[in-house]
Amino acid sequence: MGMFLITMQKLLGLSVAELGAVAVEQGEKTFRGKQIADWLYRKGIHHVEEMGNLPAAFRTALATRYMVGRSTIVKAAQSRDRTFKLLLRADDGELIETVGMPYTDRFSCCVSTQAGCAVNCLFCATGAGGFKRNLTAAEITDQVLTVGEYASGRKMLKEGGRVSHVVFMGMGEPMLNYDAVLKTVHILNTEMGIGMRNITISTIGYVPGIYRLAGEHLQLTLAVSLHTADQEMRRKLVPGMSRYSLSEIIAAARDYIKTTGRRVTFEYCLLKDVNDSKDDAIRLAALLKGLNCHVNLIPYNQVEGSGFKAPEAKRVADFFTILEASHIQVTQREQRGAGIDAACGQLRRRSA
Repeated sequence: MGMFLITMQKLLGLSVAELGAVAVEQGEKTFRGKQIADWLYRKGIHHVEEMGNLPAAFRTALATRYMVGRSTIVKAAQSRDRTFKLLLRADDGELIETVGMPYTDRFSCCVSTQAGCAVNCLFCATGAGGFKRNLTAAEITDQVLTVGEYASGRKMLKEGGRVSHVVFMGMGEPMLNYDAVLKTVHILNTEMGIGMRNITISTIGYVPGIYRLAGEHLQLTLAVSLHTADQEMRRKLVPGMSRYSLSEIIAAARDYIKTTGRRVTFEYCLLKDVNDSKDDAIRLAALLKGLNCHVNLIPYNQVEGSGFKAPEAKRVADFFTILEASHIQVTQREQRGAGIDAACGQLRRRSA
């Protein structure tokens, strides 16, 4: 008699409607889907057997075909400002990074969307490790749950507190894993109660993705990583996205603003003697003139062997002043996570 191998499927990453269909498939009513979703996304369980308000026979039947789908923490590192990075192991052994950032008024989680990255930005540790695969909605959602769990266990969250903000800005290019990212966004918002305005999706400038996201009419924040206003320099810094020019990226951002009514954030990583001069600031101001936008200046976070450095504080301040004088809203990102290989991909790279 032949043996049949039953492949376990994950419940995590499924919507209430999909979980309801799973329940019906097992001979239960659709409303069980909402109960399962509460256990997965609100209570953060790890095993099917923990779903206490489901009939025992249903739990047993469910456990033969389905698992929750949580990851394992391989390594954790914490800095003095209490920012922490977790290295998680997926089912297939792939390593995934996620970051928890406690602030006085919120708790933010930075999630990865890919194992590795194909864009290969010169100054980024993730691309140096190569691209492995896209992450599933289950694996992205798990990062938020695990960060919240870890923070709660270390009293970084008040009792009953939770992750309030999620940023899709970890390893990988979110727009190149669009469907899984969008599905996760809806789960975070609908099932985990994270406000749409507290969700940010970052892109290195994948133009089709920006237009597609605009068409969703969501009240989330779009962050576009520019890093330079010079076309030739951008081609060198971001070789994997060189098919889209700066003018095409700005046109897509303009369409996003018009379609959604939402301001766009432009991320600008300041690299010493590369893109941090006064002329660079003047070019950036000219490029963004008239756009409803906000610039986030990010002094470079050192990556071993990259050859790049962060500029001196005076140079950052001059850059900031020029943008401000050009009536562009600008902030400098608070440096967090010192001493924990905080740049995306570093912890994974060392462990690999």
